Amino acid sequence: MRIAFVTEVFVPAIDGVVTRLRRTLEQLQRHGDEVLVVAPAGGPPSYAGARVVGVPGLRIPLYPDGSGYPDKRVSLPVPRLGAALREFAPDVIHAINPFVLGAGAVHYAHRQRIPLVASYHANIAAYSQYYGLGALESLGWRYVVWLHNHADVNLCTSVATIEQLRARGVQRLGLWPYGIETDRFSPRWAQLEWRVRLSAGHPDRVILLCVGRLAKEKSLQRLVPVVRELDGISLAIVGDGPVRPKLERLFSGTPTTFLGLLSGEALSRAYASADAFLFPSDSETLGMVMLEAHAAGLPVVTADTPAARELVRNGVDGLRYDAHDPSALVSAVRRLVESRELRRGLGARARAAVAGATWRHATDELRCHYLGVIGAWSGPDADDRTPMEPAEPQPVAAVP
Repeated sequence: MRIAFVTEVFVPAIDGVVTRLRRTLEQLQRHGDEVLVVAPAGGPPSYAGARVVGVPGLRIPLYPDGSGYPDKRVSLPVPRLGAALREFAPDVIHAINPFVLGAGAVHYAHRQRIPLVASYHANIAAYSQYYGLGALESLGWRYVVWLHNHADVNLCTSVATIEQLRARGVQRLGLWPYGIETDRFSPRWAQLEWRVRLSAGHPDRVILLCVGRLAKEKSLQRLVPVVRELDGISLAIVGDGPVRPKLERLFSGTPTTFLGLLSGEALSRAYASADAFLFPSDSETLGMVMLEAHAAGLPVVTADTPAARELVRNGVDGLRYDAHDPSALVSAVRRLVESRELRRGLGARARAAVAGATWRHATDELRCHYLGVIGAWSGPDADDRTPMEPAEPQPVAAVP
């Protein structure tokens, strides 16, 4: 197949969307597919055999990153997008989290009558409430629904997100399952030196870990009561972002260490050397870091959200708590702190839960979606179809 990705974010950016796309490109190379990536400029000219076309972007002042991250940019659907797609002549276009640049992909697919797949990865419209733009949330949702309803199939990374979009009016929904690198994230990477580093010199404490971008929507301030009220613990926060200075002030005087952005072996060792993982955000569509923690053998304590219920079985491989009750988070963490046996049992089952979640399987499912929409456009009724109009749901791996 000839597959064109048009994505709002790509390398050198660091987030779950980029991780998923990178692993997908690696698997598509294994299949022998020809791939084009159109993304904001600043990345490499190619990745895993795929040509990367960079589109100039504008910096987003309302959504800055920390010193450890590249500037976050948004690219407009300039003529270069259409020229790249026209030259490549794809069998299918995949718009990753379409919003601005992706809108150009939607328009091009309609005009050129090319099968279109869209995937939803972040609650962009809902984020407006964290940045003083809550009045725009309703308008943002209307735009997201309108944009996605131009696609032949809309892929989500969790069943909870499928239900959320269905309730909003998005049609033709399907699941793009997750994958995880169980060799890279594994208990075997544990190291005493890293326990010392995570705990600021107190490796005998129960080490709690939090990994992610330090931004308003991650709700990391909810962890302050944990480190102020519980004894015998250390909290390690990995990542950087615009609210890091504020968080450092909030956590001042507590056993909390800010390690900044980690990657590669350092990140693997940080996960494996901790005792439990904390995930306070309630705005995620999936939560890739929870999967990484599970693979590393860590029990996860997470806000009880629809997406979290798909990844964390309460009392089996982690603990869920009521995000609206500050004392519930402290109580859940206290249970883990007071019982080494509970931590170990939950952690072992967490590792087992993700053992079969490979990127190979996830990409095989994705290719089934591609083949489904390509087949629909090459069938006997193809001449009567228009990407901008509602179409019947595709039977390939679709959600009823």
